[in-house]
Amino acid sequence: MAAFLFYLIMISNAILACSIRPPRQISEATEWSSTRKQLENDTCRTGNPVDDCWRCDPEWETNRKMLANCAIGFGRDAIGGRDGEVYVVTNSSDDPINPVPGTLRYGAIQDDPLWIIFEDDMIINLKEELVMNSYKTIDGRGHNVEISDGPCIGIYNVTNIIIHNIYIHDCIPCGNKTVRETPTHAGMRGASDGDGISIYASKDLWIDHCTLTSCNDGLIDAIFGSNYITISNNYFFNHNEVMLLGHSDDFVEDKDMQVTIAFNFFGHDLVQRMPRCRHGYFHIVNNIYTGWGKYAIGGSANPTINSQGNIFIASDDNFTKEVTKRENFAGDDEWKSWNWRSDEDIMLNGAFFTASGDTSPESYVKASSMVARPASLLNNTSSSAGALSCKIGQQC
Repeated sequence: MAAFLFYLIMISNAILACSIRPPRQISEATEWSSTRKQLENDTCRTGNPVDDCWRCDPEWETNRKMLANCAIGFGRDAIGGRDGEVYVVTNSSDDPINPVPGTLRYGAIQDDPLWIIFEDDMIINLKEELVMNSYKTIDGRGHNVEISDGPCIGIYNVTNIIIHNIYIHDCIPCGNKTVRETPTHAGMRGASDGDGISIYASKDLWIDHCTLTSCNDGLIDAIFGSNYITISNNYFFNHNEVMLLGHSDDFVEDKDMQVTIAFNFFGHDLVQRMPRCRHGYFHIVNNIYTGWGKYAIGGSANPTINSQGNIFIASDDNFTKEVTKRENFAGDDEWKSWNWRSDEDIMLNGAFFTASGDTSPESYVKASSMVARPASLLNNTSSSAGALSCKIGQQC
């Protein structure tokens, strides 16, 4: 067990080194072939269903849109810009009111579906939050693409969004300014909190293989009736409130929220909310947690939490061994009826999960979105969490 713990620590260090990666060059992307490769027999397969779907293909650049067929969990129907044209970002500048062609904002606000890729390595410092229109994919594969040191991504009242292979960090509040939302409309935007990715009243969303750290508020927040979301293969580190799922205890519309959190690596210097849940159904499956300052998984307002096949490694602090935390009034035992379970999780260095509610598998049917792998196999998949370095003509 000690050797296994040492191996996981080494993985954590390796991911950090890979996430801030050197520049890579790729050729201009070509159109997607609708013929999906048969990759079942490739030796590169790891058991991670997302990665095994596309990463064995040496022609991944040509077949970029195949990614849209690889989603798992509750957000599996998110197709992003699969049915649209490829749009290439050539310009890292940002004009929130009148964005110019070639910029990320110009592509993100278009009415038609678009698969957005990047011509080169880019650091994009947005002047106002990037407001996205429906049926968009932001695909950073092949380059070092950062959105940082300014407002970041807002997903409001839209559907079918994929965000893949982007490094998002040091996001700050903004708002009370005019921002263009579509090609024909610019309006006043209220203040934002400084989230890395802010999701509001949206559905069919997939956030995969991104690296997120050091934002003013949450790294990923989903509220106000958002639904059918998968957050997978991401690397989170150095942040306080990582992920909020659910608007407030009084906003009962979030009771239908369904979110899958799978194959993520929760790295060093994270404090809490991995995630914090309200009302809905949350499948937390095959993630690795390498310590937490307060707690890892928390919630209020009777969320159902189905934790399966995760690895929880507590810090050496004897006061932070518990994985879970319930927000409830002092002396109120209502939380004991909330359905929270730990199924085949591995607990290391004294970590423990406080279960509650019904123990029968039938109580978690609605909170299940995929088949969990044994937690002991995660050492084969965890080192590829976060933004990837993919070379043209090679398996990624």
